Amino acid sequence: MRVRVLGTAAGGGVPQWNCACPGCSGARAHPGWRRRHASLAVQAAEGRWYLVNATPDLGEQVEDCPELHPGPEPRRTPLAGVILTDAELDHTLGIARLREADGIEIVATAPVRHALLTGLHLGEVLTPYARLDWRPLGPEDRPLAEDSRLVVGAVPVSAKRPRYAAGLDAPGDDAPGDDAWVVALRLTDRTTGRTLLYAPALAAWPDAFQRAAESADHVIVDGTFWSDDEPLTSGFGSRTATAMGHLPIDGPDGTARRLAALQARTLYTHLNNTNPLNDPAAPQHTVLRELGVEVAADGMVIDL
Repeated sequence: MRVRVLGTAAGGGVPQWNCACPGCSGARAHPGWRRRHASLAVQAAEGRWYLVNATPDLGEQVEDCPELHPGPEPRRTPLAGVILTDAELDHTLGIARLREADGIEIVATAPVRHALLTGLHLGEVLTPYARLDWRPLGPEDRPLAEDSRLVVGAVPVSAKRPRYAAGLDAPGDDAPGDDAWVVALRLTDRTTGRTLLYAPALAAWPDAFQRAAESADHVIVDGTFWSDDEPLTSGFGSRTATAMGHLPIDGPDGTARRLAALQARTLYTHLNNTNPLNDPAAPQHTVLRELGVEVAADGMVIDL
């Protein structure tokens, strides 16, 4: 299994276009600090890749990843589709940038599909340009493609809806409390048996997620905020990190020590622009190094 880390930032990226916080100002002064919206590219088979989430930075992310470049025919692309962890705008707006394709394969849970079709009217907007091919995403492992040795399954982690979907009536079993609104992805190589667990948004740490993390070889999780009060102390929010649907890294209920207890290689992604980890010299990096936990970087390659 080969995975490319295309981006590691939370909504808005680092720097965010309308922000002059220390993290954004630092990224403008030091381009090496810049982070694009959190996303992965996963190789399903030779010359066949899937995006994990489609961000507003999709075009630039594709150009910076040679494996995703088109060719040798003029319109032949190795990009086969998109797997979604949730329906947030930061993870779905890039789908519109794929409209030049004949068809767009989208792998998503039922609540996420419902939100995109009913709340964002994605079908009405895009089907005049490209066919939308929906594939279900659930707890059972399913092959990522017919000729792929990779299987993908979802681990529900939160019932948090995007703001635009707050008032949507969900059909059938997609009840308002359905925790499949936000999932972690479990990607397993059937040949090697090695597994990557990816959770860019983590509002809680349920038992099912703990079990998935304990059996994974790589775990990449939500590192949006360093501390629970970071949104408040930064002056840009009125709620704690937990109230916003993101477990903090530090503190008694933080994720750092949970990750340190795992046997897997563990990394953080989805950093908010207020997170001190955006500064490579921040002392918080020392804390994580002592725990054996890493911060993922844009462009990182992971081979399992």
